[in-house]
Amino acid sequence: MTENTKEYWGMPESTYCMLIHLSQLTSIILPGLGLILPIVMWAANKDDSESIDRHGKVTVNWLISLLIYSVICGVLSIIIIGLFGFVLLAVVNFVFAIIAAIKANNGELWEYPFSFKFLK
Repeated sequence: MTENTKEYWGMPESTYCMLIHLSQLTSIILPGLGLILPIVMWAANKDDSESIDRHGKVTVNWLISLLIYSVICGVLSIIIIGLFGFVLLAVVNFVFAIIAAIKANNGELWEYPFSFKFLK
Protein backbone atom coordinates (compact mmCIF):
# COMPACT_ATOMS: atom_id res chain seq x y z
CA MET A 1 0.00 0.00 0.00
CA THR A 2 1.51 3.35 -0.99
CA GLU A 3 1.47 6.49 1.17
CA ASN A 4 -1.29 8.07 -0.97
CA THR A 5 -3.66 5.19 -0.32
CA LYS A 6 -2.99 4.77 3.40
CA GLU A 7 -6.18 4.72 5.40
CA TYR A 8 -6.86 6.07 8.86
CA TRP A 9 -9.64 4.42 10.85
CA GLY A 10 -10.75 2.83 7.58
CA MET A 11 -10.98 6.02 5.52
CA PRO A 12 -8.75 7.99 3.15
CA GLU A 13 -6.63 10.77 4.61
CA SER A 14 -8.73 13.60 3.13
CA THR A 15 -11.93 12.11 4.56
CA TYR A 16 -10.27 11.66 7.95
CA CYS A 17 -9.11 15.30 7.95
CA MET A 18 -12.62 16.39 6.98
CA LEU A 19 -14.05 14.41 9.91
CA ILE A 20 -11.59 16.01 12.34
CA HIS A 21 -13.23 19.35 11.53
CA LEU A 22 -16.79 18.01 11.51
CA SER A 23 -16.30 16.06 14.74
CA GLN A 24 -16.43 19.27 16.75
CA LEU A 25 -20.11 19.51 15.82
CA THR A 26 -20.84 16.37 17.84
CA SER A 27 -21.35 18.67 20.83
CA ILE A 28 -24.77 19.32 19.35
CA ILE A 29 -25.66 15.72 20.23
CA LEU A 30 -23.57 15.21 23.35
CA PRO A 31 -22.08 18.28 25.09
CA GLY A 32 -18.30 18.03 25.44
CA LEU A 33 -17.86 15.37 22.78
CA GLY A 34 -17.08 18.06 20.19
CA LEU A 35 -14.10 19.07 22.28
CA ILE A 36 -12.80 15.57 23.00
CA LEU A 37 -13.37 13.77 19.67
CA PRO A 38 -11.30 16.08 17.41
CA ILE A 39 -8.41 15.96 19.88
CA VAL A 40 -8.54 12.15 20.06
CA MET A 41 -8.72 11.87 16.25
CA TRP A 42 -5.76 14.21 15.86
CA ALA A 43 -3.64 12.62 18.61
CA ALA A 44 -4.26 9.09 17.32
CA ASN A 45 -2.70 9.73 13.90
CA LYS A 46 -0.72 12.99 14.09
CA ASP A 47 2.61 11.15 13.93
CA ASP A 48 1.58 9.15 10.87
CA SER A 49 0.51 12.02 8.63
CA GLU A 50 1.67 15.62 8.30
CA SER A 51 -1.70 16.55 6.85
CA ILE A 52 -3.59 15.10 9.82
CA ASP A 53 -1.21 16.89 12.17
CA ARG A 54 -1.81 20.26 10.49
CA HIS A 55 -5.60 19.85 10.35
CA GLY A 56 -5.65 18.69 13.96
CA LYS A 57 -3.59 21.66 15.12
CA VAL A 58 -5.81 24.26 13.43
CA THR A 59 -8.88 22.53 14.85
CA VAL A 60 -7.46 22.40 18.38
CA ASN A 61 -6.37 26.04 18.11
CA TRP A 62 -9.93 26.95 17.14
CA LEU A 63 -11.44 24.89 19.96
CA ILE A 64 -9.22 26.56 22.56
CA SER A 65 -10.04 29.97 21.07
CA LEU A 66 -13.74 29.10 21.11
CA LEU A 67 -13.46 28.13 24.77
CA ILE A 68 -11.84 31.50 25.57
CA TYR A 69 -14.55 33.36 23.64
CA SER A 70 -17.19 31.35 25.51
CA VAL A 71 -15.75 32.35 28.88
CA ILE A 72 -15.81 36.00 27.78
CA CYS A 73 -19.45 35.62 26.68
CA GLY A 74 -20.23 33.99 30.02
CA VAL A 75 -18.87 36.99 31.86
CA LEU A 76 -20.69 39.38 29.52
CA SER A 77 -23.95 37.51 30.13
CA ILE A 78 -24.24 39.57 33.29
CA ILE A 79 -25.09 42.52 31.04
CA ILE A 80 -27.14 40.47 28.53
CA ILE A 81 -24.80 41.06 25.55
CA GLY A 82 -22.99 37.80 26.31
CA LEU A 83 -26.13 35.84 25.44
CA PHE A 84 -25.98 37.27 21.91
CA GLY A 85 -22.30 36.35 21.88
CA PHE A 86 -23.12 32.70 22.60
CA VAL A 87 -25.56 32.62 19.70
CA LEU A 88 -22.98 34.22 17.42
CA LEU A 89 -20.31 31.75 18.55
CA ALA A 90 -22.62 28.80 17.84
CA VAL A 91 -23.37 30.03 14.31
CA VAL A 92 -19.73 30.89 13.58
CA ASN A 93 -18.52 27.53 14.88
CA PHE A 94 -21.00 25.66 12.70
CA VAL A 95 -20.12 27.65 9.57
CA PHE A 96 -16.37 27.48 10.19
CA ALA A 97 -16.46 23.70 10.74
CA ILE A 98 -18.34 23.20 7.45
CA ILE A 99 -15.95 25.43 5.50
CA ALA A 100 -12.88 23.75 7.01
CA ALA A 101 -14.32 20.28 6.31
CA ILE A 102 -15.04 21.08 2.67
CA LYS A 103 -11.53 22.48 2.21
CA ALA A 104 -10.00 19.45 3.96
CA ASN A 105 -11.89 17.06 1.72
CA ASN A 106 -10.40 18.93 -1.25
CA GLY A 107 -6.90 18.53 0.22
CA GLU A 108 -6.62 22.15 1.41
CA LEU A 109 -5.83 23.48 4.87
CA TRP A 110 -8.13 26.29 6.04
CA GLU A 111 -7.14 28.20 9.14
CA TYR A 112 -10.04 29.37 11.24
CA PRO A 113 -10.37 33.16 11.37
CA PHE A 114 -10.20 34.69 14.88
CA SER A 115 -8.27 31.64 16.07
CA PHE A 116 -5.28 32.08 18.38
CA LYS A 117 -2.17 30.11 17.41
CA PHE A 118 -1.44 27.99 20.48
CA LEU A 119 -0.06 25.03 18.49
CA LYS A 120 2.18 25.77 15.55
